[in-house]
Amino acid sequence: MFKEYQKGLRLPELEKSILSFWEKNGIFEKSVQQNKNGERFVFYEGPPTANGKPGIHHVISRTIKDLVCRYYTMLGYHVPRKAGWDTHGLPVEIEIEKRLGIEGKEQIESYGVEKFNKLCRESAFKYVKDWEELTQRMGYWLDYQNPYITYDRDYIETVWWLLKQLWEKQLLYSGHKILPYCPRCGTGLSSHEVSQGYQEVVDPSVFVKMQLADEPDSYFLVWTTTPWTLISNVALAVGPDHSYARVRVDGQSLIMAEALVEKLVGPEAEITETMPGRALAGKAYQRLFDFVEVPEDKKGFYVVPADFVSLDEGTGIVHIAPAFGADDYELSRRYDLPLLQPVDEKGRFTPEVTPWAGRFVKDADEEIIEDLKQRGLLFSSEGYTHNYPFCWRCSTPLLYYARSSWFINTSRFKKELLENNDSINWFPPEAGKGRFAEWLENNVDWALSRDRFWGTPLPIWICNSCDCIHTVGSVAELIEMGENVPGDIDLHKPYVDQINLNCPACSGKMKRVPEVIDCWFDSGSMPFAQLHYPFDNKEEFEKNFPCNFICEGIDQTRGWFYSLLAISSLIKGIAPYRNVLVNDLILDKNGQKMSKSLGNVVDPWDIFNNHGADPLRWYLLNASQPWLPKRLDENGVGEVVRKFFDTLMNVYSFFALYANIDSYEPDTKRFGSKKEDELDCWIISRLNSTIDSVREDFSRYELTRITRTLQKFVIDDLSNWYVRRNRRRFWQSGDSEDKLQAFDTLYEVLTKVSQLIAPFAPFISEAFYRNLVADQSGSEGESVHLSRYPEADRALINEQLERKMEDAIKLVILGRSARNRSRIKVRQPLA
Repeated sequence: MFKEYQKGLRLPELEKSILSFWEKNGIFEKSVQQNKNGERFVFYEGPPTANGKPGIHHVISRTIKDLVCRYYTMLGYHVPRKAGWDTHGLPVEIEIEKRLGIEGKEQIESYGVEKFNKLCRESAFKYVKDWEELTQRMGYWLDYQNPYITYDRDYIETVWWLLKQLWEKQLLYSGHKILPYCPRCGTGLSSHEVSQGYQEVVDPSVFVKMQLADEPDSYFLVWTTTPWTLISNVALAVGPDHSYARVRVDGQSLIMAEALVEKLVGPEAEITETMPGRALAGKAYQRLFDFVEVPEDKKGFYVVPADFVSLDEGTGIVHIAPAFGADDYELSRRYDLPLLQPVDEKGRFTPEVTPWAGRFVKDADEEIIEDLKQRGLLFSSEGYTHNYPFCWRCSTPLLYYARSSWFINTSRFKKELLENNDSINWFPPEAGKGRFAEWLENNVDWALSRDRFWGTPLPIWICNSCDCIHTVGSVAELIEMGENVPGDIDLHKPYVDQINLNCPACSGKMKRVPEVIDCWFDSGSMPFAQLHYPFDNKEEFEKNFPCNFICEGIDQTRGWFYSLLAISSLIKGIAPYRNVLVNDLILDKNGQKMSKSLGNVVDPWDIFNNHGADPLRWYLLNASQPWLPKRLDENGVGEVVRKFFDTLMNVYSFFALYANIDSYEPDTKRFGSKKEDELDCWIISRLNSTIDSVREDFSRYELTRITRTLQKFVIDDLSNWYVRRNRRRFWQSGDSEDKLQAFDTLYEVLTKVSQLIAPFAPFISEAFYRNLVADQSGSEGESVHLSRYPEADRALINEQLERKMEDAIKLVILGRSARNRSRIKVRQPLA
């Protein structure tokens, strides 16, 4: 007997029964084990941070990961699926700061680093239950029993080993540079972290006059959008080949780029002289503010030539504050300019800047502008809308700030990074060849160290006697070189900070540098560290590197995708993944980004409970390509249920009803046998053409096209045409060969459809397959996900028949259209 479903069966209840079946029979584990001797399809799971709740935006990437892994499992590949957790860094630290009601590094140190990190460790899995429940409910099969965890000692030991390899290759170094710096978190950030925090803001745009030292009524006209940096100005930069002009304005002579005169002063401007930029080099001017003393051995406040000066905006004269800009800093080294930095690590002016001492620098902008206006040095001021970087975790405006840090020399490997990127198949191609390649072209050295607490400690020790530097690459090495190192030492602060090493170069003691590392280095180390390589699992690592497939959001082009590629390229010389599929944002139904403040966030559980997980998975893939922004409308999910899932359910119910009446017994040996009826031949041809198309599209990760192909086959070909045209064959009395062939044909199509949709809709496909196959054979553990994905039998594809039937369908559609126009009912006979 075939199970018959009551009309109005709700998919959420059906899915819950399937979840119980999977768990009771260990179907996921069986699906991995049954192919353990087969060829591997290696998948890397990007580690989420479990101290933040999962949301609807996580469902799309997890759907894609799951369906790709299910598909390759059904092809016979061995597909391990190891879960992972990102547990270090600012996301966790900020959560604990909020809980304790403290802010910043000083208060953390007062509270106690050991106690603080203990809370961080506990908090790292705050929402792990939510993640696991969401993952299970949506049908994403993942091994949560043996996950990799970035705070684990074995994981950290591998990260230390990787850092030692970089040190031995002379790719890890300490430097003093301009870094994007978060004054709230008190640490520098890497360029890929900065790229994730840009916001559109309106900043002051000011044009100021700087008087020439030897010409009282002559001024350089200078533009800036950071008035607070004018206090640290030490030079002005001009383009040596640009043309500059002196312009008479209100009895004063202003110097600016000739090409910008009309824009800045107007078409009636009186130009009295022009000269090339190089002619201005060396000219001295009076500084705007003299709060900060200039070292006696440094000379400043004169014009220098610079290639980076553009005429796109501003005045063609750039104000130089070396402590707060990368180009400025490089220029200061070239011309030995002073570096004035009257800003503390919290982003506040130091006491010497008396009017604004203790104020956050950007908060002082308006008063600085007013001061310049009162002194007659402000030419004009207005608002300037642009993208400005904010901390990706605490949303504080970043400052570009001169400080010491440890760097990885990734820029030296720019050519290799680009070549390795070319070896990767990106879906869509423009994500890798455009956005990601451009990012690699502009690669800067990775600012690795963080002046924080909860993270992988930088394993570098420096001798207090001879300044010898040593990088530790394993726990065994730490124990061998260290004094009284416990065998079970926790490789976190403050414990590693208490370990002194015996200097290999002299008799001195070596102390660890205080920094931890960028948590993106942790996650990018996962191909190695998830297996504790090279200390364990060397053979397993070789089988798992590089991987076949990864998938994450578009933002990870400057996050996990980059850190994976950078580390693997520097360590192994090759790309760590062969295929990467990028998904974009999920927006609300009006196309707006979801946010709690707008109140437009959709809870995935509401959709699971109202419609089911299968319809949401199908909707997210069917609506548009994964790499396009996607509007989520719950009504659209309901439409998927009505159009696709209800249609499929109705076809199955039709089959089950009449198969039970006639006590039909299926025999898979009759699959592919020669059919007599033309409609049977046609639907079997269409089935095999569909299988062919689906497998071809899978090879190119054309997932949206697959769902649309399958949906058309089920709704148009199977339900609206084949079943409707064939109902009388199932209704006829007696046991005829024609009726048996009709049952055989519909049974074969439904069975293979359940397999075809299994990766996309794992629940309903399981229910149908159980009813059609497992229940008939009495196999309690049989599952569609343990079966093989259908292969097309090209001998059964009749293209000529498909074209003829397509013509017949078009004629029927045209006839119905003519009836509609003439208002003649479909069942009314024509004269």
